[in-house]
Amino acid sequence: MIEILNPTLLARARDTGALVADILQTLKSRSTIGTNLLDIDRWAKKMITEAGAESCYVDYAPSFGRGPFGHYICTAVNDAVLHGRPYDYPLTDGDLLTLDLAVTKDGVAADAAISFIVGDTHPPESVAMITTTERALAAGIAAARPGARIGDISHAIGTVLSEAGYPINTEFGGHGIGSTMHQDPHIPNTGRPGRGYKLRPGLLLALEPWIMADTAKLITAPDGWTLRSATGCRTAHSEHTIAITTDGPEILTLPKQPQR
Repeated sequence: MIEILNPTLLARARDTGALVADILQTLKSRSTIGTNLLDIDRWAKKMITEAGAESCYVDYAPSFGRGPFGHYICTAVNDAVLHGRPYDYPLTDGDLLTLDLAVTKDGVAADAAISFIVGDTHPPESVAMITTTERALAAGIAAARPGARIGDISHAIGTVLSEAGYPINTEFGGHGIGSTMHQDPHIPNTGRPGRGYKLRPGLLLALEPWIMADTAKLITAPDGWTLRSATGCRTAHSEHTIAITTDGPEILTLPKQPQR
C-alpha cells in the first residue's frame, strides 16, 4: 500500500515527526556510561504515553521477528544494527549506540534513528561510519524531489556508502510510511537512477542508510529480533521521515538542536 497524505494528515505528520525527534534527543542526552538499555526503553514508553502517542514497536510481529517485539524502542549496540531488542546491558565508554524510534499519533506515524558514541572515547572508525550514514541520508533526502523516482534516492544513498568503501546490504532499507509504520515502496540503500515509483507530493518516506564496517551479511541474535553483523564488526544507522512536497523534501524528524 502507498498512501498520499492530504494537507490535514501532513500537518499531523509534522507533529508526530517533531515528537519522535524530541524523544530521541532526550534519550540521547540520558544515554551515558552505566545507562541500562532497559532504562532507555522505560523512558521511551513514558514519553510516548505522556504525549498521547502509541508505539509502533511494542505489538509489532512481522514474519522476520520472533513474536511481538515487546519494547518501545530499538537499542542496537556496536555489532547490532537493526531491530535491537533492549536487554539488561549497561552502556560502557566508547559503545556505539543506535536508537531507532517509531510512533503513531493522531493516526500518522513517523520513524527516525540516530547513532552516536557513548562516553568520552570516540574511535575514529566508528565516528567515520556514523558520519557516512548521515551524509548518505542527506544525499538521499536531496534526491527526493517531486517527479524523481525511488531509484534516484537509492542511487544517491548507495553512491555515498560505496565511495566510502562500505559493503551494502539490500535486505532492509527505507520504506513508505503513513497511517502505519511500514508501507510500500521499499527503498534499498543502493539502486539505479530513473527506476521505480515516481515521487508525488503528499508521499511520506522513511529513509535509512545503515552499514556494517566490513560485511554485508546479517545474523539474527538468539532473541529472535536483533540483527547483527556476521563478522562482529561495528555498525551505524541514520534515519529520517520526510514528506515529498511541491517545493521538495521536508524533513519531519529533524531535531531542534544538533545531534552532536
